[in-house]
Amino acid sequence: MKDVILGAVIANRQQELEGIVHRLKDHLDWMQLDVMDGYFVPNTSLEFDFELPDTGNRYEAQLMVRDPATWIERNADKFDSLLVHAECCPTPEPERILDLGRDLCKRVGVALRPETPLEVIMPLIPRVDEVLIMTVEPGAYGGAFLSEPLQKVAELRRIRENLDIEVDGGIDVDTIKLAKDAGANLFVSGSYLLKSEDVGRSLSRLKDMIGLKF
Repeated sequence: MKDVILGAVIANRQQELEGIVHRLKDHLDWMQLDVMDGYFVPNTSLEFDFELPDTGNRYEAQLMVRDPATWIERNADKFDSLLVHAECCPTPEPERILDLGRDLCKRVGVALRPETPLEVIMPLIPRVDEVLIMTVEPGAYGGAFLSEPLQKVAELRRIRENLDIEVDGGIDVDTIKLAKDAGANLFVSGSYLLKSEDVGRSLSRLKDMIGLKF
């Protein structure tokens, strides 16, 4: 388990996807691509026949879709990691969907909206490589950071010491240390990096805030 900062990618056409990836690729090892179908959240992203640029980076998909199993069957082999929202998978679907993801991808995880209780995913913890705790409402790109979900981060860290725990939403120089202190070790930054004139400098500031030196 180590600390990693990921860049968030939202795109509605191939050219936009490639532009964002190429802007981030020299600064980050990992990128998280938001997949939104307009049903689970009102926005859309990657709702087209996309190809991931072959840049040597690693790609993670956060699935904010109403039918994650079908999406996984079609696209999982493009990714290094898959995150499925528990709210998209009524019981007993999460187990089947996670097993499908495990068959087709290297890593699988489960994600929670800010208001969803941690108890919803407790039976899934032994089956996953990581858990994503949203610190904004899914789809609210650039939304205000919510501190209450960090309580779930802290509880997860107590339950499973070596679990990868990711936070996504409003991560910038004012919030990343809060997430780190709560127990997170994976941090997704979207608008803070992409709205910056100098991605490398902004990333360095994030690293400094959590003592990440590489």
